[in-house]
Amino acid sequence: MNNELIKWRMEKARNTYQEGLLLLNAGMLDGAVNRFYYAVFHAMRSVLATKGYDAPKHSGVISLFNKHFVKPGNISKQASKIVTTTFSERSTADYNDYKTFQENEVDIISDQVKSFLEEVENYIKHKF
Repeated sequence: MNNELIKWRMEKARNTYQEGLLLLNAGMLDGAVNRFYYAVFHAMRSVLATKGYDAPKHSGVISLFNKHFVKPGNISKQASKIVTTTFSERSTADYNDYKTFQENEVDIISDQVKSFLEEVENYIKHKF
């Protein structure tokens, strides 16, 4: 376990979440959705580092996160749902033509991501 790496990835997750908030407040909703997903992604990689896991693809990171943290009950199933939702919404924001997010939709994503980050941080603090 590399405490420095865990801390660095969690800091990156928090900073990326802040980038999402800035974009949301500026009305740049697709960019906000993108940054909110990446905040979740970096937080997942942070918690994976507590057990020495990582993967080269997003799907691999998500799979390892679910297998080693959600399934055993260390992280909530709600957190896993947030991962699934933000991954899907990020793909929509980045690749789908003609999709327009509404501010209230992105506000909900922001709130979900905030709770996800808090849960992951609490897990890391209490376990390490």
